[in-house]
Amino acid sequence: MAITRLTDIITVFDSKWTYGDVKFGYDGEVNQDHDTQYPLMLVNPPESIMPVVYDGREEYSFEINFYNLYSQAAQSVVTLQKRWDNLQDLSNEWLDMVLKNYQDVTVEAYLNDESIEIERIKDTKNDKLVQIKLVFTMSAFTKCFRPVSNYPSDFADLAVWLRADSRVTFDIPTKRVSDWGDGSGNSNDVVQATVAKQPLRNGYDGQNDKSYFSFDGINDFMTSSNNSPITTDFTILEVSRIDAVSNNVFGWNDGAASISIGTDASGYMSATVGDGVTSLSTNTAVVNTLSNHISVLKKNNKRIDLEYYDSSNSITTTDNDSGFNHSFEFNTATFDVGSLNTSNFLNGQLQEVIIYNRALSTTEIADVRGYLNLKYKIY
Repeated sequence: MAITRLTDIITVFDSKWTYGDVKFGYDGEVNQDHDTQYPLMLVNPPESIMPVVYDGREEYSFEINFYNLYSQAAQSVVTLQKRWDNLQDLSNEWLDMVLKNYQDVTVEAYLNDESIEIERIKDTKNDKLVQIKLVFTMSAFTKCFRPVSNYPSDFADLAVWLRADSRVTFDIPTKRVSDWGDGSGNSNDVVQATVAKQPLRNGYDGQNDKSYFSFDGINDFMTSSNNSPITTDFTILEVSRIDAVSNNVFGWNDGAASISIGTDASGYMSATVGDGVTSLSTNTAVVNTLSNHISVLKKNNKRIDLEYYDSSNSITTTDNDSGFNHSFEFNTATFDVGSLNTSNFLNGQLQEVIIYNRALSTTEIADVRGYLNLKYKIY
């Protein structure tokens, strides 16, 4: 079994915190230069003991501090307890992902089976922040905690994973986003080099006080840096709020064939998949503008299924056509987020987009949708 040193553990901590800045140091160093991207994770240097020197186990006492902004303006909209809850959601997800890193048969580290202390603090540091402090003990070199949460990366053929709280390159003063990094490991980032066409990244105040991108409905959109990774069958999940009719969340077009997800001219959530000759198209037949929602588009052989969920609706619709070319591949052009072929621009908020290069099973879709609903509290 490999020896796990403090440096190894901190490297894992750092790699799993993808929501904002991370620092290893002391409380007094928080935002000394006023250039921090929040939410911030601060890992204090731990104390440790070796309770039994001959079994190679070291117990680290960690104090991890999580900080986020809570301005006077935000206080009139979001309660203090909600802002704390949001910060704790991120800290819990981070810890779960850390523990997943150590869940192999050969285990290097695990969380001690006692307790996690949680402290909530407000108006702290020079930016008047809200703070969640986690205190726990982690032992290295022995049996591992096995988490039960499902994440999109737990399922095969994940091709694209875009989330507004992770891997985002943006200008802090203007909030304009130039690069939205792909969390699938396939480097299928979406980018926008033209400043006037860049959406805005907001670190909170979205659905369930989570991060979101704001698209202006005029010309904001982002384009994949590579051709679409989709071949024949696929599954796309997205979390958004669309504020107008004829708006696209996701679009792919090669000049003839296309994929689109968004609202139609009636404001119904709709999806279309075309092979250049035959199109499969369906909609919810319910006005879905201004509703935070999860939608799922699955293409399997000659059929598409559209699932839609918001606080009051749970709708599944389908379309199929025996003439559809089921072997057509959708990988000959880039895809857009927030438009379809630089038209039907999104006016609204986008929080997450997940793409699989296969048709997921009903159970798999329910698991990924469960991850999204647990995070965003849609229904």
